[in-house]
Amino acid sequence: MEYKYYPSKERVKDAICNDEPMLAAISFDAKSAVISPVDDSMEHHIMLMNIGKSSTDIDKYFRIVFDRSGADWTFVCPTDYKGIAVKNKRIEYFYKDGFAVISEFMHSVGYIVGINIPKRYARHLNMLGDETTL
Repeated sequence: MEYKYYPSKERVKDAICNDEPMLAAISFDAKSAVISPVDDSMEHHIMLMNIGKSSTDIDKYFRIVFDRSGADWTFVCPTDYKGIAVKNKRIEYFYKDGFAVISEFMHSVGYIVGINIPKRYARHLNMLGDETTL
């Protein structure tokens, strides 16, 4: 995985050592990630603009806010994710892929923490629970 750091690799490493809240945007293909302390970028779309990406590229990334207590996943599945037309199937694949990619990223930066989907984003997952078969 290729990493981009904002504002610098040194600042990101220092923030991690001090357990500051961090932002990360991890590409869907798990080939790249952008990392920044929250205080330096404030939001994911701003972080992407800070490294020269368009803020509209936000829908190409799994987005998390993390520290040593855990990772909060901004669970927003793009309508064109993997070209899957059926909404429930699209969300299901986004969920599975996201957990795998985010877990890999977290481990690669030295964090073994839980991944939480805040309640305000969990409404998408409620649809999946209605269709579960045993």
